[in-house]
Amino acid sequence: MDNRDEVREFLTSRRARVSPEQAGLPDGRWTRPPRARSFVRNGRMDIVAVNPLGRAFHREVYATPANQENLARFPFLDPASRRFYPDWDLFADVAVAILRTEAGRNPYDKDLHDLVGELSTRSEELRTRWGAHNVRRHGTGRKRFHHDVVGDLTLAFEGLEMAAEPGLTMTIYAAEPGSASEESLRLLASWAATHEGPSPAQQSTTG
Repeated sequence: MDNRDEVREFLTSRRARVSPEQAGLPDGRWTRPPRARSFVRNGRMDIVAVNPLGRAFHREVYATPANQENLARFPFLDPASRRFYPDWDLFADVAVAILRTEAGRNPYDKDLHDLVGELSTRSEELRTRWGAHNVRRHGTGRKRFHHDVVGDLTLAFEGLEMAAEPGLTMTIYAAEPGSASEESLRLLASWAATHEGPSPAQQSTTG
C-alpha cells in the first residue's frame, strides 16, 4: 500500500483525539487507557496499520505467515483463532458480514474475489456463512479475547471509518478502568516493550 506511512501517522494522531464516548465508552464509566489498542483495516480485512499494542495483541495473526496479516484468513484458516476468540462463531459471522459489505461497495475488487474464493475452497465454515448473505455494520460493542500471554480480556470497541481514505476503518479497543482486562492490557504493553516483536513474522513486515 503506497500510503502506509500516511495511514500510520493518521492512526497515531487520530487515536489521541478520540474521546471515551467516541470509542464506545459511555456514561463516564470508561476512560481511555494510557495505551489504547488500535489498528486500521481495509474492507478485505487486511491490517494495513497498527500501533505497537495492537500488534502485540494480534501476535498470533502475525505468527503464521499464511494469514497474510488478514483478519478473515485468521478465523477460517488458523486453528489458533479458536483459542483467541472465545466467541468464535460471532467473530466468524462478523468477518463474513464485513466481506459481504465490501463486496457490495466494491464489486470489481479482484483481490476480494480471490480472498473469498480461497476461503470458500478451504473452509466449510466460510461457505456456509457466505451463503447466508448476511450484511451488517461492524460499529461498536464489546468482545472477549483470550491472549496467549496475558489471558482473558473483555474490551469495548469502536470502528471509525476514515473519510480521508475511503474503504479504511480504524478500530479502537479499551478496557474498563480498574478491571482485570485493563491490567492485562498494561501487562501486554509492558511485555511488548521488552521484546523485539511478538513473533518472527513481525520483523518481516512494515505495517
